[in-house]
Amino acid sequence: MTNATAVVPEGVELTDGFHLLMDALEMNGITNIYGLLGIPVTEIGRMWQARGNKFYSFRNEQNAGYAASVAGYLTKKPGVCVTVSAPGFLNGLTALANATTNCFPMILISGSSEREIVDLQQGDYEEMDQLNIARPHCKASFRINRPEDIGVAVVRAVRTALSGRPGGVYLDIPARLFSTVMSAEEGKKSLWVPVDPAPAQIPAPSAVQRAAELIKNAKKPLILLGKGAAYAQCDADIKALVEETGIPFTPMSMAKGLVSDTHPQCGAAARSMVLQESDVVVLIGARLNWLLSHGKGKTWGNPKKFVQIDIQANEIDSNVQIHAPLVGDVQSCVNALRDALKGMNKPTEWMNAVAERAAGSRAKLATKLSTATPVMNYHNSLGAIRDVLKNYPDITLVNEGANALDNARMVIDQYLPRKRVDTGTWGVMGIGMGSAAAAAVETGKPVVAICGDSAFGFSAMEYETLTRYNLPVTVIVMNNGGIYRGDEASPEHQFSCMLFNPNTRYDQLSIALGGEGVRVNTPEELAKALEDSIKSGKTTIIDAIIDPAAGVESGRIGNLNIVSTIGKK
Repeated sequence: MTNATAVVPEGVELTDGFHLLMDALEMNGITNIYGLLGIPVTEIGRMWQARGNKFYSFRNEQNAGYAASVAGYLTKKPGVCVTVSAPGFLNGLTALANATTNCFPMILISGSSEREIVDLQQGDYEEMDQLNIARPHCKASFRINRPEDIGVAVVRAVRTALSGRPGGVYLDIPARLFSTVMSAEEGKKSLWVPVDPAPAQIPAPSAVQRAAELIKNAKKPLILLGKGAAYAQCDADIKALVEETGIPFTPMSMAKGLVSDTHPQCGAAARSMVLQESDVVVLIGARLNWLLSHGKGKTWGNPKKFVQIDIQANEIDSNVQIHAPLVGDVQSCVNALRDALKGMNKPTEWMNAVAERAAGSRAKLATKLSTATPVMNYHNSLGAIRDVLKNYPDITLVNEGANALDNARMVIDQYLPRKRVDTGTWGVMGIGMGSAAAAAVETGKPVVAICGDSAFGFSAMEYETLTRYNLPVTVIVMNNGGIYRGDEASPEHQFSCMLFNPNTRYDQLSIALGGEGVRVNTPEELAKALEDSIKSGKTTIIDAIIDPAAGVESGRIGNLNIVSTIGKK
């Protein structure tokens, strides 16, 4: 990898690829970068920090990428991740693909080998055709070959990441470009900020009227909120639609808190009922994918008609017929619906039935949460966590695992929007520590991460990243000693593939990595440890001992687990 110098008249002030890239990012409002440095991008981190900006350096590029993607989700501007070439790029690519799948705006910037060597497969250092490998996994993949093109590349990356359905963009930068020089004056002229990179997309009046008529004539309407609605940051408009129409709503997991889980119209505790008995379902920023059984089958019960708000037209009819598509941005569509639905008769009888069922379900759950057991289970441990967190509505909850995820989503209420980050559309394990870091950095407030012990293992070393930057993150490891559960019998010749070392001390791991650590065995101990950790602001692991037999395989999606029937009766 060699330096290159453009022909510039003597005495002219110079700039280079490093400086132009940083200038372009700063101009576009980027102040935090997540990544892992090495050849050929090391100087980016040092120079970025020298400018007074923040570079958060991780132990693995995948986790840095998860952090960048969550930063994009929380801020509505692209989160930026920087990696080295080839293996580092591939680690970051997992997070980029996850960002695109979840509609989080993110830009992955990776150094790469020189094209003339890669294209002839001559064996350069970390040689790989990164540009084309990235293409199927993101919204766009661009390579910058000249310093004067850095400005337009960053602008295109920003606009692509933010516009329409948000997602990931890859920027490939051959090593030579970083040190290639050009006139500073010309370089400055080559940079600009895109005007309105995520323009509003207004739904057609006829589409709004069609949707409104369908909703007005419904006997049992339902509003279903997805994380796209949370990302839109038009919280007051969505709450107004809910309250003005009187329609019950239920949120997908990362939409919890968009309208408070304790709101009288929240039907989350009656989810099975509202999905099965509703006749018109209004999807706002939610997709009828596997998380909603593709809109089919026994989950949905009675035949129903769908109104779908989505900014991407080809999402409509992806699984079932959408009777009233509203193609546009969430805020424009919601407000158009509000206008069209003014004065509609509220479905009071239906809302009362939903509220009655929800109250009954919450009462049954409350009994489970307060029932003492010899060893903590998911209900009484999460009940203790819930009782603490209700006093801290500003805390961001990061959640991953199987049973730890499913039960926490059901038990722990959210009161404010974008205060829950979890495994998302792909159900990815390992998002925990990267997401926790980004949430702490971008919100400036404490974070609590509830992780299954299996899920925590994917990113556990990033806990050192949290302690290094002194981030106020409390990690609760739900320790039941295995994948799903810890009581599976081992074959005679080897430890079971589903079990972990029963002597693992996650609290001691925290201490070894520079944080605080405590092991708890009862709900009371757990509640005290969590309260103490939040108040201290110190990076802490709470090792919560859970009954090994408490979990169920595959959480609430056991139907997706393929089981051999050979030799079984």
